[in-house]
Amino acid sequence: MKYLLTSVSVMAVVAGLFITEARADLQFDSDVEPALKNQILADLQFMGSITSTHSTALHQQIFGQVNGADYTKWFEARVFTVGKQDCGSSIAVACVDPSYENKIWMTENYTKFDHPQIARLSVVYHEARHTESEHGNWGHATCPTPFLDDHGNPVTSIWTGAQLAGEAACDVTPFGSYGSQTILLKNIALNCSNCNSKVKADADIFATDQLGRIIDANAKNQMKRDFGLAREEMNIAI
Repeated sequence: MKYLLTSVSVMAVVAGLFITEARADLQFDSDVEPALKNQILADLQFMGSITSTHSTALHQQIFGQVNGADYTKWFEARVFTVGKQDCGSSIAVACVDPSYENKIWMTENYTKFDHPQIARLSVVYHEARHTESEHGNWGHATCPTPFLDDHGNPVTSIWTGAQLAGEAACDVTPFGSYGSQTILLKNIALNCSNCNSKVKADADIFATDQLGRIIDANAKNQMKRDFGLAREEMNIAI
């Protein structure tokens, strides 16, 4: 089975994974053209430059601290090779095939779609989470039907605009691919000390959107508490 990122892709469930093997020499298949390769490397270089003095508890469980060294170590322990293919969809951005260990595939949409850099990076880290065969590659949950937001409108993908009801594009745990992606984005929005205001705003916009894909109430509330959002909502209610 192939896990792809159209509305953003992939799998679900438990932290505390310890991986000792890591590689700094990321390999690219020969069909990955220079523009795509250079974009990925530039994005990863930015990720490696992030600094912060604070990280939420869930972020620490999954990634470690909000800093470039931890992000780089986490990624290099999971992804050794990057290939290129269409991932079976004209709107896919990236995918993972569990039969190929430690490899992700990117599509030309990675450079064609006009998404912020931090959003692109969250896709790469989402797919990296899918390489964890120890947890069944953290499979996606099926979004409910109907799938409506707080205003009663159909939930759509921030990436493609497609409606998500009935699609395998949700999560039921903070530790899955969408959950970890949301935690990554929200921590950068809240805690990155050397990110400019646009990067932090972009991270917050995409984090808020991805949080909507967490369809288990307990998991979503756990994440809100981790972000400090539950307290803010309580104060507003008072």
